[in-house]
Amino acid sequence: MSDTLKALYKVLEQRKQADADSSYVASLYQAGTDKILKKLGEEATETVIAGKAGDASQIIYETADLWFHSMVLLAHNDIDVQAVLDELDRRFGLSGLEEKANRGSK
Repeated sequence: MSDTLKALYKVLEQRKQADADSSYVASLYQAGTDKILKKLGEEATETVIAGKAGDASQIIYETADLWFHSMVLLAHNDIDVQAVLDELDRRFGLSGLEEKANRGSK
């Protein structure tokens, strides 16, 4: 895992103990899952709009927001980012069609 992802995840974990008045992430945790999911949905929509516009810098910016809020959701649920990376590793080299077909058999 990249050093940046490791460091960010560690900060997100620490923010669970932070004051919601002084930390954006702590305020999301305090507001609960629905608020985190709302922010994640907003960021996903903004990423789609940036992708439609085709502006590379905006796509990068919005994707960073999307990844960040995805990591907040992971941390909120005590899921280490490495678990997602492991899942991507598992899928690597599989046809997307094959991977999707395999999901039905779980």
